[in-house]
Amino acid sequence: MNGYFDHNATTPMSEAARQAWLEAADRSWQNPSGLYREAGAAKRVLEDWREALADHFGVDEPERVVFTSGATEANNAVIAHLAGCLSGCLVISEIEHPCVEAAAHRIGDPSRVRRLPTDPATGAADLTQLKEWIAAGEVGAVSLMAANNETGVLQAWREASALCRDAEISFHTDAAQWIGKLPVAGLGEAGYVTGSGHKFGGGKGVGFLILPEEEGALPFHGFVGGPQEHGRRAGTENLPGVAAMVTALLGRDDETLEDWWECQGKWRDAFESRIAKELGVRLLATAGARLWNTSMFVLPHSKNLKWLTRLGQRGFAVSTGSACSAGQGNPSAVMMAMGLDYEEMGRVLRVSGGGETTAEEWADLAAAIIEVGGELASPSHQ
Repeated sequence: MNGYFDHNATTPMSEAARQAWLEAADRSWQNPSGLYREAGAAKRVLEDWREALADHFGVDEPERVVFTSGATEANNAVIAHLAGCLSGCLVISEIEHPCVEAAAHRIGDPSRVRRLPTDPATGAADLTQLKEWIAAGEVGAVSLMAANNETGVLQAWREASALCRDAEISFHTDAAQWIGKLPVAGLGEAGYVTGSGHKFGGGKGVGFLILPEEEGALPFHGFVGGPQEHGRRAGTENLPGVAAMVTALLGRDDETLEDWWECQGKWRDAFESRIAKELGVRLLATAGARLWNTSMFVLPHSKNLKWLTRLGQRGFAVSTGSACSAGQGNPSAVMMAMGLDYEEMGRVLRVSGGGETTAEEWADLAAAIIEVGGELASPSHQ
């Protein structure tokens, strides 16, 4: 689909990942936990992929990598683990993914969860309050995403991680949107790090968690019921999914990502300039650094679902925001943090390209949005 602009929701599986999946499914289909020879061979293949992923993140101990069904499971497991060993409050941002926000809500005691405010101009969480809470000795753990899934804004996870390290506080970053779009340097030492394969050309239903070097007094356990993943996540491992995920990620080397940052970012910026000038959209979070592929804006009129339908008829797939929030009828926490009122939220679109998106496709999307804007503004559609 040449007009696919919803890569932050999911990406097509890369050809290399597809081949890796097929090979693993054909040759290593046995249960890696089995005691017979073929199962042992499958186990060795799984461990080879674990080591490859650990090497990619600069992690010296491959056993720190735990394979999961995706970032949602990993985020839930991390928040539950942190809640179980908190000596202070859990700090999250206002703009976390719904799976982190919901997991924090399940802690039960609202006083144990604090939220960092967001700068509406930049779309970034403000760490000033975090520094004060840490200095006062009130923080037990921090969870701050690496890049926002709706606005694409890069968050100060490195600074937050350093603050927590100096104060000997647990830190977690949901890096699902960062990984596969930007270099991963530093993530291996950031504490608890979570990612999801289908965000960067792997398959759905597989992800991973990187554990910190020091787990603390309470050993980490996600799903329970079996000894898999060194006792940290029960359930038979999805070996074909792991093979596809790691293959897809290794195919996005730093040089490729830097090229995408330069080219795709330039084309995205040209797209934004055109629709802002010719249609009058209000661009969001442009004052801060963003992912090279993401643009979020408020349309000048009409409900975003009307725009979505008409753009779909022209062959373009875009989004009204997070796929995990869409259709719930609830205000977006991210949009609220950006200062939008409920009516404005109903006029928001998010577009997110991919590494293979061309300059022509960005230009064609801009032309289509402008054309749809003219149609919806005509008296016959009022």
